[in-house]
Order: sequence, then C-alpha cells, then structure tokens
Amino acid sequence: MAIKLKTKLALGVGFLFVLLLLVGGVSFYYFNKISTESSDLLKDNYESVAYGRKMLDALNTWEKERDSARTIFEQNLAAQENNITEYGETTVTSALRHDYNQFLQHDDSMGLKIALQKNVNSVIRINLDAISEKNATSQQAIENAKVIITMIITMCLLIGFTFMVNFPGLIANPISKLTEGIQAIANKDYSQRIHLDRKDEFGDLAKAFNDMAEQLNEYEHSNLARIMFEKQRAETVINSLKDASIGIDKSGIVLFANQQALQLLNVKEADIIGRKEEDVQQRNDLFSFLTKEENAMPFKIVVNDRENYFTKEQIEIKQEEQTTGHVIVLKNITPYKELDVAKTNFIATISHELKTPLASSDFSLRLLEDERIGTLTTEQKELVQSLKEDNQRLLRILSELLDLSQVESGKIQLNLQPVVITDIISKALAAVQNAAKEKNIHIKQEVSDNLPAMLADAEKASWIINNFLTNAIRYSARNDQVIIKAHKRDEQHIELGVQDFGIGIDFSLQQKIFDRFYRVPGIHEKKGTGLGLAISKDFTEAMDGEIGVESKPGRGSYFFCRFKVVK
Repeated sequence: MAIKLKTKLALGVGFLFVLLLLVGGVSFYYFNKISTESSDLLKDNYESVAYGRKMLDALNTWEKERDSARTIFEQNLAAQENNITEYGETTVTSALRHDYNQFLQHDDSMGLKIALQKNVNSVIRINLDAISEKNATSQQAIENAKVIITMIITMCLLIGFTFMVNFPGLIANPISKLTEGIQAIANKDYSQRIHLDRKDEFGDLAKAFNDMAEQLNEYEHSNLARIMFEKQRAETVINSLKDASIGIDKSGIVLFANQQALQLLNVKEADIIGRKEEDVQQRNDLFSFLTKEENAMPFKIVVNDRENYFTKEQIEIKQEEQTTGHVIVLKNITPYKELDVAKTNFIATISHELKTPLASSDFSLRLLEDERIGTLTTEQKELVQSLKEDNQRLLRILSELLDLSQVESGKIQLNLQPVVITDIISKALAAVQNAAKEKNIHIKQEVSDNLPAMLADAEKASWIINNFLTNAIRYSARNDQVIIKAHKRDEQHIELGVQDFGIGIDFSLQQKIFDRFYRVPGIHEKKGTGLGLAISKDFTEAMDGEIGVESKPGRGSYFFCRFKVVK
C-alpha cells in the first residue's frame, strides 16, 4: 500500500517531536528532581538556623526587654521543637528546653544563660553542617544529570542531523521538477511533461500538471484570440467616452486613461498606464491636482491656447461591497461657463442701461413734487409717491444686480487698507437714519474701546454693515431697538455685527439666506430682492473675511462679519 505524502510528513515530524519530547522530558525530570529535593531538604535546615539566631538575639536583650525577649525565645523554641530533622538535633533541643526551664527560675544566673547560648549554637551548627552536606550531595546529582542529558542530546542531534539531511529530498526533488515544468509553461512551452514514479500527492500533482499542459496546448490559440478581442473592445469603449477618464485601482496603479485624458495631461500612454500613482504625481502637476484635490469646484485648464473649464467627479468601483478602485471623470463645462459669463455681462449691460432713464424719471418725479411747477391734488401726490417708491426700488435692484455682476465676473475692485471701525459704523448709521426715524427705531452702539484698525475695503465694509442695518430696521417692529456691535473676536480678528429683536430665522434656513434671490418663507415684506446678503457674503469673502448669522425664531437675529486685524 502506497504511503501518502501527508502521512510521510506526519511520521517525519512525529519522529522529530518524539526526540524533542525525549530530550525535554529527561531534562525536566532531572531538573525538577534536583530542584524539589534541594528546596525541601534545605528549607527545614534554614528555618532551624533562623530560629536559633532569633533565640540568641532574645537572650542578648533579656535584661533590657525581658517580656518581649521571653515571648520571642519561647515562640522560636517551640518552632524548633516542631522542626527537628537532623541526627542529634533531638538531644540538643531537649537539653535546650531543660536549661530554659531552669533559666526561667534563675534568669540572673550567668551560667544558665551561657548554657542556653551553647545549646542554641549547637542547634545552628548541626543544621549548617547538614546544609553543607546536602549541598555537596546536590552538586553531585547535578553533575550526574549533566552527563545523562548531554548523552541524550548528543544522540538526538546525531539522529536528527541524519534525518534532516535525508528527509528534505523526499519533498525537494519533486518540487524542483514541478518548478521546471511550471517555468516552461510560463514560457509557453506547452510540450513540457513531468514524470514522477510515485504514488503519493506529488504523483497526482504531476499527472494533473501534464493534463493541464495538454489542455493549454489545445486552447492556446482559441482563447488568446478571444482575450485580445475583449481587450480591444474594452479599450475602444474607454476611448469612445467624451469625458476624460482615468482609472486607478485600490493599490494606486493607473489602469487606463483615454485619449481625452492623455491630451489634457499632455503625456503618452506608456508614461502613465501601469505606473504607480505617486510616480505620476511627481512628474505631472495636473495629475497630482486631480488625485489629491477633493474640492468639486470647477477649475481651468489651458488647452491649445484656449481656456477650458472642467469639473471633477470621482466614481468608486465596488465589488462585493469592497472598493477595488476608482475612476476620475473630467466633464468639460466650458460652453456652460461661457453662457454664464454671457448672462453676467448681459445683466451688467441691462442694469447699466436702465439706471440712466430711471435716474432721469426720479428727477422728473421730484420736479412734479415742487410746488413751483404746480400744485398737485392729494390723489396726484399719492400717485407720485407710489411712483417714487417703485422708482427707488428699481434703482436699488439695479445697483445690487451691478454689484452681483461684478462679483460673478471676478472684476470686483478692492482697496484693502487699514480701516478705522468707528468710521465704518458712522458711515453706515448715516445712511439708515431716515429709515430708522420712520419706524421710531433706536439704534444703540456697543463698540469696544481702543479697537485696532482692520484690513478691509472701507466702501465695501460700509455697504455690508449698511445692509445688516437696513434688514434689521425692515424686519423690526415700530418703536423697537437695534444694536450695532464691534469687538475683538480674538487676537487676529475683529467682529462687527447688528442685533435686532424681530421675528428671527429658523436654524434650518440660516445657511440658505446667503444664497442669491433667497427670501425667508412666510415673510410678507416685499421690498427685498434676496441679493443683499448674497452680495455681502461675496464682498466679505473677497476681503478674506467671514460672515454668519445667529438667530432664534421670535427672539431676533444677529448678523456679523469678521475681518483681520492690521498687524
């Protein structure tokens, strides 16, 4: 019956294990025997010596501390009587007890005290001699154990070395032949065969290998053609994508990049496909930006001396709920960007063109109100006032649209310089005095003393505070109060804000109010355009500042902006 390789390995490993157990067992037996005997034999002797020394110490302090010395002596004498292990120790201990009883009756007798000390010293000497004898015996046992263990280890080493030299060939020789066969298959030499006259697993493996080589020889041409076809089809699909696409696996290897991506990166296919992500990042700045930047904002790439705008989308590829890689897709939004620019320019043009006739009509309405031209009836005055309000509203909307077009076109002009906070506040207050008087609203100032100058555009900063004040007055009740605040937020920033006590804003809407044309639902005030806060946000961010709101429904709102302190 043929022995399987698994059985052979088990027998070989078992044989080595038996040798290891033999060496370990013998060593453990002798070491444990010596350790146990030494510990047990010497323990009692050391204790008797300790008892004797304590009794001697008690005798030495007998005159000064008689009660405590007597207690210590009697405790150790009793312990010694229960720990007699050596020949002659019984006689000496009995004499020690007899002399101690005599000493208790005449504890001032120096002779009895000396006799006690001699008996105690005899107990100590007997045990010390026993320790020396046992130590010598133990050393001899250790030497004998060394000889026996050395002989066993030598024998096991010889047997193990012989086994180590001969046994590996049982496995190594077939593996060597299998390796040669696999290398031949790897080199597409499908005529390679392995011949092993064995009945174990290696024989089965050789037979399976020969069957595999024969089948590979049959399927080589048909499968190769099919694989090449699928590869070409996948490449065709990838290159047909209109958007630039780059595929990267989970280990950071670039799998593919279509022609649009290669054109944008200005690289050849061989310079990126199959290479590590880190290597390509070092050689190509655009690739580094695409793989590292997580911001989804549009960005500009110059292609053929023409500015093109793109957005990046990263698509995770998952298989069985595990991420196996991702694809970076660049969408060309240049046409949409051009339309947006055209829209911005159109708004700016229309706003500018409409502003002149509206200003002229505003002047004409003022002339109609002049009684030197003629006296108007009450109804005519109401119509003129209504026209004036509509005219002012249109002018305000056009001004905001012009500001918005400047922000969108990136043509906003900033004059950043040190600005005194009180000047900003004074200018903003002067602009809203009439509106505050109409509703009898008191504007209170809470401005910290000795505030440093801040870095901002004075005109734009005044516009922002003016917008905060206008909104606060607009949405406050008559005879209410508005507070304008200014203080150091920290060592780097100054905070300006306006607090009102109006209807307030729900928390879920506080981030939306800075969006363009957004107006809080449920407010019946129709004078706002929804652009003021959006423009304020753009102005603030353009000056490298921050803007925000703190509000609770029914308890008012606090709009604030923060600018850097001039160092």
